[in-house]
Amino acid sequence: MFKTIKNDLPASIVVFFVALPLCLGIALASGAPLFSGVIAGIIGGIVVGGLSGSKIGVSGPAAGLAAIVLTAIGTLGGYQNFLMAVVLGGVIQLIFGFLKAGVIGYYFPSSVIKGMLTGIGIIIILKQIPHFFGYDSDPEGDFAFFQMDGENTFSEIINAVNHITLGSAVIGIIALVILLLWDKILSKKGKIFQLVQGPLVAVVVGIIFYALTQSHESLGIDKSHLVSVPIPEDAASFFGQFSFPNFSAITNPEVWIIAFTIALVASLETLLCVEATDKLDPHKNVTPTNRELLSQGTGNIISGMIGGLPITQVIVRSSANIQSGGRSKASAIIHGFLLLISVILIPRLLNMIPLSVLAAILFIVGFKLAKPSLFKKMYNLGWKQSVPFFVTVLGIVFIDLLWGIGLGLIVGIVVILMKSYQNSHFLHIEDKSNGKHKIKMTLAEEVTFFNKGAILKELDSLPHDTYLELDLLKTRYLDNDIIEILEDFAFKAKERNIDIKLISKRGIVENPPSFVEFFELRPKSKLSLN
Repeated sequence: MFKTIKNDLPASIVVFFVALPLCLGIALASGAPLFSGVIAGIIGGIVVGGLSGSKIGVSGPAAGLAAIVLTAIGTLGGYQNFLMAVVLGGVIQLIFGFLKAGVIGYYFPSSVIKGMLTGIGIIIILKQIPHFFGYDSDPEGDFAFFQMDGENTFSEIINAVNHITLGSAVIGIIALVILLLWDKILSKKGKIFQLVQGPLVAVVVGIIFYALTQSHESLGIDKSHLVSVPIPEDAASFFGQFSFPNFSAITNPEVWIIAFTIALVASLETLLCVEATDKLDPHKNVTPTNRELLSQGTGNIISGMIGGLPITQVIVRSSANIQSGGRSKASAIIHGFLLLISVILIPRLLNMIPLSVLAAILFIVGFKLAKPSLFKKMYNLGWKQSVPFFVTVLGIVFIDLLWGIGLGLIVGIVVILMKSYQNSHFLHIEDKSNGKHKIKMTLAEEVTFFNKGAILKELDSLPHDTYLELDLLKTRYLDNDIIEILEDFAFKAKERNIDIKLISKRGIVENPPSFVEFFELRPKSKLSLN
C-alpha cells in the first residue's frame, strides 16, 4: 500500500474535494443534520476503506439513499430512531456477507454497467451546470430528475442561465481552464505537475479569488455559493454534533422494515459500484464482493452509532479516485482522514471554496465517465448491447439511478430471452425422401422452458406427410417442459402422417410411442443427457 503513496496521496486530495460538497449536499437532501454526511464520509473512507478488499473503491453517503432517508426520518419520528435503523441495516448487511450474497453483482450485464457509468457521468455534468454558474437552489447530491426544489434537471439549468452569478461563473471558468491545462499539457511536462494535482491548484486559486473579491460589487461571491461546513466554537460544540441511536426503537416494526430497505438498497448500489469500478480500473483488480458487504455493514453500524448517514461504495468518488491515479486503498483511507482533520482544524478555510470550482472538477469526472466515443462503440456492438445501454442511460437521466439500472436490467433480460428463443433449435430442410419432405431439427446444447414457444411453433408448422429427424446428440440438458411438448407432438404426428426419427445419446428410435418413457422421466423433472 505504501509503495503507491506517490499516486494515492494526490488522488486522495482530489477525492476529498469531490467528496466534501457531496457529503454536505446529500445530508441536506436527506433532511438530516449537515454533519451526518461528513461522519458518513469519514467512516466510509477510514473504516470501510480499511476493511474493504477494493483497491480503488471509495465509500460514503449515497445520493441513491437520500429519498429513503428523508422519508424514513419522518416516518420513524426522529433522527435518533432512524439511526437505530441504520445500525440494524449494517447488521443485515453483515448477514448478507456471511451468506455470500455478493455473487449477485456478477449477474448484471456489462451493457447495463456501462450504461450506469455513462448515465452517472451525464447526470453529474447536468447537475453541476447550475452550481458552475452560481445558482445553488438545489443541494449537491440531489441526482434525481425531479428535484427537491420543485424543478427538474433541465428547468434548473434554464433557471441557472437566467440567474448567473458573475463571480462564481468567472472563477468556475478559470478553474476549468486550469484543470484542462493540467490534464492535457502540464501533467506530461514534469513530475511536479503529477504530484500536485490540478484540482488542488484550482481550489487554492478559488479561495484566493474569493478572498480578493469579497468586497467587489460584481465579482464578490455570496456565502450561499460557497462550501458550508458546520463550524464548532470549541471541543464541546464539535462533539455535540454527534448523535446516537435510540435503542428503545428496536422493538418498532417500522424500524426493521426501513433497516432491511437500507441494507438491500445499499448492498445493491455497492455491488453495482464494485462491478463498475473494477471495469474502470486500468489495473483490472477484482474486488471480493462478500468481503465488501461485510466492510459496508461494519461501516454502517459504526456510522449509525455516532450519527452518520447510511454508507455505500459510490461511483462518483471512486471514478474520481481512478481518474486521479489512485492505486491502492490508501487513497480512500487518506481522504477519510482529510475530511476528519479539515472539519476540525480548517472549517473556515473550507467555507471559502466556491461551489463553482468544485463543479468544474466534477465536470471533468463526468466527461471521462460519459465520453462520446463510448456511445458510438456501444451502437456498433449491435442492438443486443446498445438497447440495454441506452435504456439504462435514459432511465438514470430522466428518473434516477436505481430506476435506470432496473429498467436496463429488465431490457437486458428480455434480450436474453429473445436470444434464447431464437437459438433453441436449428432446421435443415432436405429433398423429398420416400415421397415425404425430410426435415432435420437439431436442438441446442441447453433447452429450457424459455424455448417452449419457439419449438412448439416450429413443430406445429410442419406440413403433413413429413419425415422429421430430431437430433439431440449435442443436447446436454433438456427441460421436462420440452419433453412434454414432444410427447404431445408424437400424438399429433400420427394424425398428420409425420414420421419421427429420434437421435440421441441413448440411441436411435423410429416413431417413439412415448418420449417420457424413452427418457425414463417422472413428471416435472429435468433431464441431463451427459
